[in-house]
Formats: sequence, C-alpha cells, structure tokens
Amino acid sequence: MILNFTYNFREYGIKSIDNKATILAKTVEHALTTQMLSGVIDEREIFLKQLEDLPHIEKIWLSRGHKVIQSYGEGLNNEVPRDEIDRKVLETGKEIKVIDEKLFSSSTYRITIPYKATANGEINCLNCHANAKEGDTLGAITITIPIDDSKQKGISTVLNTTAIALILIFTIAFLINYLISPFLKLFVSIKKVMSNAHEGDYSQRVLDINNKDAKEVSTWINTLLEKLESTLNDIDSNISIFLSSKTKENNDPLVNVQETVSRLSSVYKFRKTIEHDDDLDLIYKRLADIIKNNLSIENFNILEADTRTGDSRNVYIGHKEYCDLKKVCRADKTNQIVDSSLFENICSSCKDSKINYLCIPYSISNDLDLIVSIYSDSKEELEKVKKNIPFINDYVDAAKSVIITNKLMCILEKNARTDALTNLYNRKHLEDQLPKIESQSNRANISYGVLMIDIDFFKQVNDTYGHDIGDKAIQIVAQTLTQNTRASDIVIRYGGEEFIVLLHNCDEEGVMQVAEKIRVAFMQKDIPVGGTNTINKTLSIGTSIYPKDSKDLKECIKNADIALYEAKNSGRNKTVLFKKEMLEDNK
Repeated sequence: MILNFTYNFREYGIKSIDNKATILAKTVEHALTTQMLSGVIDEREIFLKQLEDLPHIEKIWLSRGHKVIQSYGEGLNNEVPRDEIDRKVLETGKEIKVIDEKLFSSSTYRITIPYKATANGEINCLNCHANAKEGDTLGAITITIPIDDSKQKGISTVLNTTAIALILIFTIAFLINYLISPFLKLFVSIKKVMSNAHEGDYSQRVLDINNKDAKEVSTWINTLLEKLESTLNDIDSNISIFLSSKTKENNDPLVNVQETVSRLSSVYKFRKTIEHDDDLDLIYKRLADIIKNNLSIENFNILEADTRTGDSRNVYIGHKEYCDLKKVCRADKTNQIVDSSLFENICSSCKDSKINYLCIPYSISNDLDLIVSIYSDSKEELEKVKKNIPFINDYVDAAKSVIITNKLMCILEKNARTDALTNLYNRKHLEDQLPKIESQSNRANISYGVLMIDIDFFKQVNDTYGHDIGDKAIQIVAQTLTQNTRASDIVIRYGGEEFIVLLHNCDEEGVMQVAEKIRVAFMQKDIPVGGTNTINKTLSIGTSIYPKDSKDLKECIKNADIALYEAKNSGRNKTVLFKKEMLEDNK
C-alpha cells in the first residue's frame, strides 16, 4: 500500500509540475512572439531575466535554429543549442521533458519545446524568415524548474503515511494475536493430537490455551480423548480375557478392540450354535468348518484321545488319515505342541515321513484330550499356520464345555441304557429299541432270532459262595454272549441272571446253532470261587423267531420265555425252540 501510494503521489507531483512547466513554456513562446510583432524583441533578455527571478523558476534560455542563425546570427549571449537535448528538439521539432531526481541534492524538471514557423493567421513567420517554410523549427525554449519543495512534501507525506500504516499494521497484528492467535495455536495443537491419534496414540492432549472459547474447546476434546482412551483400555482388558491370547498386529488400540470384538462375536456365535447340537460328531464337524473356512486351512485332522483307556479316534479327517492310532500320539502324551520342522520324524505315529505337521493338543477334561493336527508339504506354510494358533485356541476353548456336557450326556445315556455289572444293554434299552427293530424288520423283510437265557440253579451260587461270586458268574455269561454273537446282534441283561439276545437276520436253524454254541461255551467256563477253586454252571435257553412266531416282538420275547420255562422243566442245560403247542400247555 505504501509503495503504491508513493508511486502514485510521485506521478501526481510530476504531472502537476509538467502542467505548470508546459503552461509557462507556452506563455514564454507567446510573449516572445508578441515582442517580435511589437518590435521590442531585442529586449527579450530583460524579459527572460525577470522570469528567472520568479519563484519556482530556475533557468530559461532560447536556442536558435540553423536557419535563424543563418539570417540573424547567433543572437544575444550566443543563443545556440547548449546541449544534446536542445539539438534534438531543433532537429525533430518535438518537445522533450527531463526529470533530474536526486535523493540527497537538488532535483530539477526541464522542458524544452520547439518554436515552429507558421504562415496562417495573423502571425506569418515567413515574412521575417524567408529562408524557412511553414512547420520548420525556428528555435527552442528551455525552462528548468526546481522540484525540491515537491519532493520534500512527497517524502513527508510518504513518511507520514508510512507511520500511519505501520501503526495500523501493529494494531491489526495485536488484534490478530489477541483474537485469532489462540485459535491458531488451538488448531495446531488439535492437528498434532489428531495426527498422533491417527497413528494409534490417544495419550496426547490439546494445549491449554489462554482464551475462554479456545480453552472450552480444548477441554471438550481432551475430555473426549480421555474417555476414548479409558474406554478402549477397559474394553481391551475386559473382553480379551474371554480369548486365549491377544494378537496385536496394529498399533491403533481402536482397531485392536474392533478386531477383538469381532473375534469374540464369532466365537460366541460358534458356541451358541454348538450348544444346541446333540451329536458330538456334528460339533467336531462345525469346529473343522471354522478352521477350514475362517483360517483357510484345508489339510488337517482332529483326533479324540481317551486318557483313561488310551483309546483314540479320528473325529475329522481332512484329506487322509496320517496317524497310526495304535501308536501313542506324542502331542497327547507330552501335552506340548509337536512341530516336525524342529525335528524330522519327531512323532512315530505319523505314517508319512515326507509330510510336515503341526499337532496342537487341547485338554478337554481329565479323561479327554483333543489334538488338532495340521499338515503341509512346505515348512513355510506351517510357519504361517502358527500365527493362527490363538484363533484355533479360541474356538476349542469355546467348545470345551459343550464337548464335556455332550460326553457326560452320552455317558448318562449309556448308563441309563447299560447294565453297570456287565456293560451290556439293559431292559430299558430293549424297550426303546423294540419299535425301531420291528420297523427295520418289516421294511427290510428280515427276521430276528430271540434267545431268552437263564443260569441254572443260580440261587445256589449266591447262597453258597456269596453275591460276589454270583456277580462274577453273571459277568462270565455276558462275556460268553459277547464272544459268540455278531456286532449286529443285540445282547441284553434282562434282569437278575436272565439275558436276552436278538439275532439279526436269523432263521430257526441259525437260532439253534448260536444258542447251542453259547450253552456249550459257558458250560466249559470256569467260575473262580476263591483261591484256585472253580465251579462250572450251565444255561437254559428258550428261543423264538420274529415275525414267524408273532408279528409283535414283545410277544416273541414272551414266547422265548415260555420255551425257557420248558427247558428248565425238562431238565435244564438245554435249548428249546418255541412251538405254538407250548401256549396251550402254558395256560
């Protein structure tokens, strides 16, 4: 603004001086012309001296042109061109203005105008200047004017303006600093805090600005950040206890909390789903689907190991069965992760020596372990799998209680349907299975042989040797029945010393053969009664055929019981096939 004002003020001053100098030069020109016409031109020096004595005029001089000098000489005081400017004006006939500006000395303004010959009007210069023609430059008038006063006024005005401008600038700067500076500082501080928050650091706080409004804003933001940081820490610490371990791949706690909540949500949905599954194999399949779909692991097996009996079975097979279940699983035995990349052929139960494996054991209960075995052709792929172990842990941990509950339910169900002394099915199981057996028999058009078995003179064993020996005799009967029947047959302890065997897809001849085989086998069994002493007992067996003897399986059992009664009454230690005539005799 100051520079613009200075420039414009200078231009205005120069233009004002220029106007005055031009008017003065024209006035001199007209005055000289009048003197020529009046015949007093020889007195022009006095006139010019008087003009130079006027204020604000420094010098005035005349320069004759070449043609005037030819006609009238060089004039008074050698009125010839004094410098290049005079000569140029005489040659070109154009006025020239020159400003000689000096900062620390006098400055002047010079104007040199041409005096041209005219032939029109009242003044005819050609009358006196015959050797000239109209338009020729007869001479030049030069006037120099000092401009120091104007320069001083300009400098004073510029300085005053500059002082006012500086006062205004400092006033504005003060107002900006007082009013806007707190908000600029607040913005810079907020930017820094938000930048740190973007990188996951929520511990930074906005500066305390000494301004009411800015301080209020900073307090709000700091309070929000404190709540956010505290909430994130609480959520992270409280939720993470439900997961096996925390995997923080990001420095931002907000992202970590989001990932933790997402993991927990998935685990919770998995748990709620399997809680309604009654089939343990279905639970294992869902666990396998989670590993396969969520973790993108394809080749893996899940092994269930009974620590009490030492038995194990594959509950899920991905590609193929790699382990020899007859051998001890190293992961189950040591309860440590078994990694084949650490030592080649580290587990002897693995049948494929070329495969890489990672076996992760999980203790489900005191009697049950679960081993997740992951297989790969490359060690590098197993290294990637190791990062997913915490996720597998989460789902196995979520399934633990459900697996235990399911196992207990199976045990309770088995106990409810199994005789505790012999581990055979009991009478309740028979009653539950009868409708299914009838339906299967009718659908497949197959028959069942029914054996009703009783130990001869069993009461004498209890009375003579005690109930412990009686229980031992019952166990030996159960062992004999199991050894001489098929897996498709159903062996039941009906009650006391009575047993029922349902022979799947068996005719009369087959029934008699199996019954006799059982009777003879038991008769040869030694029943220990103390020390080296043993006794031998016999069986009486009654048989019937379903549905030949009756379309009601319960009736067939009764028929076999009638045949058993006949065997006992006719001498015991024999097998009797049911005949319909026995119904008449039994009435």
